[in-house]
Amino acid sequence: MGEDLMSRRVVAVVQARLGSTRLPGKTLADIEGRPMLAHVAERAQAIPGVTETVVATTTNPIDQAIAAFARGAGIPCVRGSEEDVLDRFRLAAIEREAEIVVRVTADCPLLDPEVAGLVLGEYLHGGGAIDYVSNVHPPTYPDGLDTEVFSRDALEVAWREARMPSDREHVTSYVWRQPERFRLTNVSGREDWSAHRWTVDAEADLAFVRAVFASLRGHRGLIGMRDVLSLLRDHPEIRDLNAGLRRNEGFDRSLASDAVGRRAAGGFLAP
Repeated sequence: MGEDLMSRRVVAVVQARLGSTRLPGKTLADIEGRPMLAHVAERAQAIPGVTETVVATTTNPIDQAIAAFARGAGIPCVRGSEEDVLDRFRLAAIEREAEIVVRVTADCPLLDPEVAGLVLGEYLHGGGAIDYVSNVHPPTYPDGLDTEVFSRDALEVAWREARMPSDREHVTSYVWRQPERFRLTNVSGREDWSAHRWTVDAEADLAFVRAVFASLRGHRGLIGMRDVLSLLRDHPEIRDLNAGLRRNEGFDRSLASDAVGRRAAGGFLAP
């Protein structure tokens, strides 16, 4: 791996807002006496190789609370479009001078820095031959440990060219939907743990993560994937708290909206 790549500025961008449609305010929901965003930011900063963590929130007045939290916690905060998240990420990359971007979302309080580090490590070990790497194409890790790493150049291309609302909302889909154009790779686990749901998108999810943190109270260091898997083996009733919820519902809704938009435009909206 070249020294020039190792020395480049790696910025973890935590995507955060309070206006969630299914669980409003979840980003600052209390988990063991701390806002969920605090857990996520701490874990993002602990990813091996990350230079800096920044919160990317919106200019919506309701998200002033997120900006205030970041300011009090000493975390850089960039504010941009609520709907055009791709533009928000580009703004964060510009303001924080990112050369490599690590994308995580604020609804993943069990993000494992070790797992995320495998994704970033794969990118770095590519020696500049990779545009985008994740652990979700296909997913083998629990939902909630999702990590994406991509180059500033790939981000700029997506920002200039993406037209579909789903691509503007979900940041990286314009890149990973074009394997013939971008150099993509994926990090897979030793086993398939993808049926586990550790993200927070509904009240049942919040109950689940609160139960996990409470059950592992007093754990030394950050709770990792192996710790949670061990807990759930001993206490399957905790896993049952949010059983039945589906992965990627938000992205599926965006694709459905794209289809409606294309029909309304007479089929002239670019894919």
